[in-house]
Amino acid sequence: MESQNSKTTSNTKENKETLSNEKAPSGSEKQYERIQNIGSVITGSSNKKIYCLTIIGQIEGHNYLPPENKTTKYEHVIPELVAIEEDPQIEGLLLLLNTVGGDIEAGLAIAELIAGMNKPSVSMVIGGGHSIGVPLAVCTDVSFIANSATMTIHPVRTTGTTVGAPQSYEYFKRMQERIANFVVSNSNMSKERFYELCMNTEEMVLDIGSIIEGQDAVKEGLIDKCGTLSQALECLYSLGENKSKNNKK
Repeated sequence: MESQNSKTTSNTKENKETLSNEKAPSGSEKQYERIQNIGSVITGSSNKKIYCLTIIGQIEGHNYLPPENKTTKYEHVIPELVAIEEDPQIEGLLLLLNTVGGDIEAGLAIAELIAGMNKPSVSMVIGGGHSIGVPLAVCTDVSFIANSATMTIHPVRTTGTTVGAPQSYEYFKRMQERIANFVVSNSNMSKERFYELCMNTEEMVLDIGSIIEGQDAVKEGLIDKCGTLSQALECLYSLGENKSKNNKK
């Protein structure tokens, strides 16, 4: 009886191990789930892994947006950034932007975290990097923009109910100052020029502000370089190699 019980236990363990092996997702399946859930992928060689994070659609903050909206949820992105910073196998962060903007505090929170990372980081604006997407575009070590991409700089605005009081005006003014200070400190654009573009009344029909295209964003000092995906990756690998050499010294 004991030998039969031991055989049964052994068979049960083997069956469980077989089932667990069958259920365990492969590396490619994990990558697919990661892309589906948060729009990110880990790529590169075994000793040079790059984390590619996408900021697309509208940045969702404290309130849920309608289900038909394409969104980037900041509660998904923030833990990922912490994991990237702590993972020794990841050499750098590639941030791809195609966003219309969104929640100001959520966008600034993500931008501040990326700006404070020790890992090398490169951003690339593809399509558009509008509104709060501007601080996100400039928060990395080096920023790129595609020739066909555009960026919109405009004042802080709200779609909700506001109280017509001096305190409301002061709140928006201070929020605008926070955005301006971040953009200026992380780019080569002066604060005077930022506000000049922000308050432009001659370009946008239903709003005030400015739309800047790829080459112009570089000329204005907002973005570092105009380039392609391969150039952005090459820059990121170069930053990683330089960092490794400095650490060895």
